[in-house]
Amino acid sequence: MTEQRGKLVIIGGAEDKKGECKILRRFFELAGGRKAHIVILSTASSDPHVGIQYQRIFTGFGAEEVTVLAIQNREEAANTRFCDCLKNSTGIFFTGGDQLRITGILGGSVLGGELIKSCQQGTVIAGTSAGASVMSETMLVGGLDDATPSKEIIRMAPGLGLIKDVVVDQHFAQRGRIGRLLAVVAHNPYILGIGIDEDTAIIIDGTEEFEVVGSGTVTVLDGRQVTHSNVSESSPQQPLALIDVKVHILPSEYRFNLDERFVTIPSR
Repeated sequence: MTEQRGKLVIIGGAEDKKGECKILRRFFELAGGRKAHIVILSTASSDPHVGIQYQRIFTGFGAEEVTVLAIQNREEAANTRFCDCLKNSTGIFFTGGDQLRITGILGGSVLGGELIKSCQQGTVIAGTSAGASVMSETMLVGGLDDATPSKEIIRMAPGLGLIKDVVVDQHFAQRGRIGRLLAVVAHNPYILGIGIDEDTAIIIDGTEEFEVVGSGTVTVLDGRQVTHSNVSESSPQQPLALIDVKVHILPSEYRFNLDERFVTIPSR
């Protein structure tokens, strides 16, 4: 995980849209504030109007330009005229919905390639709910909530790969998803599990660290020092054993180093 990272705002869903809007305002500021050119990608939803709400919010903040791209199929994703929007953007925002729609429609497309290039060139990429899960190289696409960890309670698929060696889960505390994220870590303890509560985000500002922002917490599951797991020999429904997994619960202003895997406690 030593390669240069783009600036990412990864949101656990249900972020505040009517009050202080701390997370959305932080994205707006990172994207250039009043000089921001923001593109909203609502591909995750089959409703082409889902991006309008975010367009109104960012326009209300004072962004110079806010465009909604309601890309609904691979034919549209192959249209080069949409690439100009991404080339000129300072921030790209993925709405919620179904993360498989994002990868299935954008993956390997002209627009998908331009998205990766934009991230590499410094454009801020944000995503909420499904738009958060899709940022990792391997993403969670389904699983049982409030379930005992077993190797059959999760479904995985390739993501966009904007962040490596991490799997992100969202709506985390609200839907009781620690069991399925533990199952992810059991499958490969090198992968860092990051569970993000609603109205909470992690912000990766082009460095090896993320900062927590919002009203909830971020749960980090680090399995690199696991001493025992029964995942390889267990039956599909058998509960998993996972010994010596490290768990961090991080509220707003705490930081976590993704390379060295340590927490920085905010000074008071």
